[in-house]
Amino acid sequence: MKPFAFVFPGQGSQAVGMLDAWDDHPAVVQTLEEASEALGEDVARLIHEGPKEALGLTTNTQPAMLVAGVAAYRAWLSEGGAEPAVVAGHSLGEYAALVAAGTLSLADAAPLVRFRAQAMQEAVPVGTGSMAAILGLDAQKVIEGCAEAVRSFGTGTAEVVEAANFNDPAQTVIAGSKAAVDKACEVLKAMGAKRALPLPVSAPFHSSLMKPAADKLRERMAQVDFRPPRIPVINNIEVKAETDPDRIRAALYEQAFGPVRWVECVRAIQSRGVAAILECGPGKVLAGLVKRIDATIPAGAVYDPASLNEAKALLQ
Repeated sequence: MKPFAFVFPGQGSQAVGMLDAWDDHPAVVQTLEEASEALGEDVARLIHEGPKEALGLTTNTQPAMLVAGVAAYRAWLSEGGAEPAVVAGHSLGEYAALVAAGTLSLADAAPLVRFRAQAMQEAVPVGTGSMAAILGLDAQKVIEGCAEAVRSFGTGTAEVVEAANFNDPAQTVIAGSKAAVDKACEVLKAMGAKRALPLPVSAPFHSSLMKPAADKLRERMAQVDFRPPRIPVINNIEVKAETDPDRIRAALYEQAFGPVRWVECVRAIQSRGVAAILECGPGKVLAGLVKRIDATIPAGAVYDPASLNEAKALLQ
């Protein structure tokens, strides 16, 4: 197979039944059993039956998406797929990338991700934080518009709004306190943004308001075994492939309250000479972002047996 990259999706790509197409694939069944044992609950049932509202709770979504990404990866390997030359993940997806690279075991990663989700949800009361996708405006202008929005509240304000996800050249997600995000949406539309779309999330992820959650996460990660990766993992926060376990922990800590630099991650992957970037896990969100970042990069996805075979053909 030609050299390729796998990228793992994060929160937002979940769907009830997202592993059903794999039916009783042994690698998927084993992954679900392993995660269920680690979490002390039936993850397979949650993913298969939902309901949607339960799967959509941050504390359930994050471990479920981790499991779904790892399941697709293991199915790929069991069907004769080669190891990727490099991996990355979008936000939560970075944890699946680290499992694929051998840095974390799934048995350690699943409870860690659930802890991360709980800490994030507790950091900001539901309804006081917000996120919005800003479309059709350069990222630097989004940063400037957020600063202008904060200034409008006056000196010493506690209101916060920041660029949180640099998803593609014309899509930047902002996060912060609800009033500041609402104000930033007004400012950014006045600056020329085509749309400012509030996102259905329960916390302002990747903003400085997540610092208390990150501090708890850092304490928890110190108790978890991290190993040097077998495969380079491009991290979100520094766009680097760290090999030292302590540096990997530090990057995950900073990622919890810092921006996801996805455009730069994709370009860093591309610079390694891969023939394609494949999304590994439910949905095709990241594959779409890759195409918008650089339409010359062959992009695909592995989310069921049919797409797995298509991806193998792409790499021949």
